[in-house]
Amino acid sequence: MSERVRRRLVISGRVQGVFFRDRCRAEAHAHRVAGWVTNRPDGRVEAVLEGDPGAVATVEAWCRHGPPRAAVTHVAATDEAPTGATGFQVT
Repeated sequence: MSERVRRRLVISGRVQGVFFRDRCRAEAHAHRVAGWVTNRPDGRVEAVLEGDPGAVATVEAWCRHGPPRAAVTHVAATDEAPTGATGFQVT
């Protein structure tokens, strides 16, 4: 089995109301990355990405700019221990 990584991202800027979560889910599915994405009450988006290191890095790179209507100003990223997550949820 290949190495897995897990990253938690908190994305700031104009990231709600611009289809960020839906497009993030599509990117995660395209790269076989598990996890979830949600809107936070403070206006930011939080995502957890888990899977192959290269695939997680690709989805994280996408999160740093987001969909066309987004304006990402900052991404706080932290490593976490993989949990064996499967699938990707939008909440």
